[in-house]
Amino acid sequence: MEPAASQRVLQYLTEVEEAAEDVLTTKQQIIDLDLKRNQNREALSALKHEVSDSEKVKVCFGNMFIKFPKSKTREMIQRDQEQLDKEISDLRKALKAKVNSLNEMQGNPELRGYSLSPLSAQELKAINSLLKR
Repeated sequence: MEPAASQRVLQYLTEVEEAAEDVLTTKQQIIDLDLKRNQNREALSALKHEVSDSEKVKVCFGNMFIKFPKSKTREMIQRDQEQLDKEISDLRKALKAKVNSLNEMQGNPELRGYSLSPLSAQELKAINSLLKR
């Protein structure tokens, strides 16, 4: 094999490897954010079971605990949940494009049905109203 051809093959393999690493990194980010989202969900559930809203609860910030009003704590966690949902959604959209790009680089056909998205609440409501007629 001539040097130019082996250089092109090496360049191609490097690009494919980088694209695959990018896909794996994005998947791991989604997993990490989802774990945090589940922990927040557990915290919100624990706050629901507390008796009084006027109480203060201990919240961990980094490596220290701070007493915070329960209502403010709930608001902070809910805002964090919204931010995590948005980040996960954005990463999932980006992941679809990265996987399609990787498949294209490898000469594989685009995944069928991979870019589908669920119906929105409004679309589902409209379908249900049509089905009930």
